[in-house]
Amino acid sequence: MYVHPYQFCLSACSIVHLQPSMAQDASNIELKVGISNKHILRIALPVAFAILIPQLNFITNNIFLGRIGEQQLAIAGITGVYYLVFATIGFGLNNGLQALISRRAGENRAGEIGNIFNQGVRISLFFAAFSIVVTYLLAPPLLSVSLHNPTDVAIAIQFLRIRIWGLPFLYIYQMRNALLVGTNQSKLLVSGTLAETIANIVLDYGLIFGHFGLPALGFDGAAYASILSEITGLVVVFFVMQRKGVGKQLQLFKKYAYDAAKVKLIFEQSSPVILQYVISLASWEFFYILVEHHGARELAISNTMRNIFGLFGCITWAFASTTTSMVSNIIGQGLQSKVPELMMKIIKLSTGFSILIFILLNTTAGYFLQVYGQGETFINEAIPVVRVVSTALIIMSFSTVYLNAVLGTGNSKINLAIEIVAIILYSLYAYYVLEYLNLSLAIGWMAEWIYWLFIFTCAYLYMRSGRWKNKVI
Repeated sequence: MYVHPYQFCLSACSIVHLQPSMAQDASNIELKVGISNKHILRIALPVAFAILIPQLNFITNNIFLGRIGEQQLAIAGITGVYYLVFATIGFGLNNGLQALISRRAGENRAGEIGNIFNQGVRISLFFAAFSIVVTYLLAPPLLSVSLHNPTDVAIAIQFLRIRIWGLPFLYIYQMRNALLVGTNQSKLLVSGTLAETIANIVLDYGLIFGHFGLPALGFDGAAYASILSEITGLVVVFFVMQRKGVGKQLQLFKKYAYDAAKVKLIFEQSSPVILQYVISLASWEFFYILVEHHGARELAISNTMRNIFGLFGCITWAFASTTTSMVSNIIGQGLQSKVPELMMKIIKLSTGFSILIFILLNTTAGYFLQVYGQGETFINEAIPVVRVVSTALIIMSFSTVYLNAVLGTGNSKINLAIEIVAIILYSLYAYYVLEYLNLSLAIGWMAEWIYWLFIFTCAYLYMRSGRWKNKVI
């Protein structure tokens, strides 16, 4: 998921008192947050919009690829999840940075934000280079062993060797998200995300089918289109940030030397989150491999379910990201006693939106599935899976709030421990149901219920224990 910025004010304080060194440059940036529904929505809605854009890009790719054939739509599920495994490294780093920046904002330590951001960019570029090397060396043997169809393997490897070069741009894009969320600059996201979406749709159509004078590259065209659209969004948002003076206000482009202490702090906060997300997405890739053993149609249906999670889960993920930032900020203000009240307000909003989405999905599932152009048989087989996935979205709506509240407290190692056990249960269930018992795809997707219910139980018990109150980051 992607997370983005916000603008809000603290009800008890109309002006933030900054450190003297930053008073002139950052006097128009409000760093503290309140806990009213208005403040929550002011953060969550821009975040939801920012998350929605890349999900629309994924769906656009799949709609166009579905017009080529069912095989291409099926392979897009494998390659999409593979790329997301590496994308979540940047997302985990983004979440660690977001918690740190939000904590510094709540403490009025604005002078440290630019340095933390720059050290985070350094780390992200190192991870990008590592991921590209891993993909070129390990993806071919891994996919050859995992997939049954040699043609699928060849198409997937070719696609990934192109798509993986988008990681450096994606990672920097994600670091920008952490910065803007933590410093309450949400309005600046709109231009970049819109530019990325428009570029992706135009380039997808042009490079997949050969329109606008562009070469017809078929499946690989989607990879090139995604990379170019990520670059477009990144360039546009940094241009807008410069025009609005954010770089100067937070001293982003000051020449910061390598800061071992800051790098260590970022790693301590982010590495458990990175590992948590990588394990989570790797298990999803494992799930897709199990589904591939059932056939191309089941894999294609599962790919559309990933699109449903991406599109309709945007609101839930937005409230989850909001939870991380607001909990960290509130603790930075010394208001630990307000955290439970804040969480309940976010849960009511998140679950309320998810119930509306559940109703919408279950009354319009057939219309939604028609856009993939796969025919009535495909739709009829996919609808029972939609019922399972829409229920999982409701469970996820309150589970993610609790899990991200744990992250906001700075206890990222607890997140990792919860995730590891949840993934083990998820993977064992999926293997037993899909590979051993060979049951239906809908029953296989019920693994999501087990996963989210276990996460909710553990995170709820931890937050209720109060052991997080004295954590310092």
